[in-house]
Parts: sequence; structure tokens; C-alpha cells
Amino acid sequence: MLLFRSEEHIELWCEQWHQSRGGTMSLDTCAKLAFDWYHDRLNPNGRRKTPEEAKGIFDALGLSGAFWSLT
Repeated sequence: MLLFRSEEHIELWCEQWHQSRGGTMSLDTCAKLAFDWYHDRLNPNGRRKTPEEAKGIFDALGLSGAFWSLT
């Protein structure tokens, strides 16, 4: 994960390092994703998210497009 200060900074970084732009999200969305993904991680009965659960989390946070596709 990389943090950028602006959309322009993302574009400059991609150009400099010859990388295509991947998925982006705000820091607020990142915090919500981290909570939704890990809030039960220390539960002894915890388990990995199923693809359907992961898609539900992504959809609820508005994370869509090819980058967020699980197929």
C-alpha cells in the first residue's frame, strides 16, 4: 500500500515508475476496510473471509472495478 497526497501525485508516481494505476481509496475508506476486514481477527473461532464476504465488504465501501474483482 502506498499513500499519496493527491491525485496528481498518484499520476506522477505511476509515470515515474512505469506502473499502471491500481485501486485507490481515501484514508477514511482504508480505515473502514481495515476494521471490516480485521475486527474479528483475534477471535479464536475466526477464519478467513470467503470471496462472497470480501465482495460484500468491497461493495459496501464502494470499492468496485477490475482492481477489486475477485475473479
